[in-house]
Amino acid sequence: MRELSTAIDHLAIEDPSEIPRAQLAEQLIELHWQMARLQAQIARRTAVRVF
Repeated sequence: MRELSTAIDHLAIEDPSEIPRAQLAEQLIELHWQMARLQAQIARRTAVRVF
């Protein structure tokens, strides 16, 4: 989880207005892909039942 937090921190310090449009588009696609993967893992863990 620390690596995920660090990656988000790195994104937070970037200024998107300074990123070239083509690179920004690639980043947006990748971020959406990674967000979907993260949401899937959240759903998996939410579905776990403790007996």
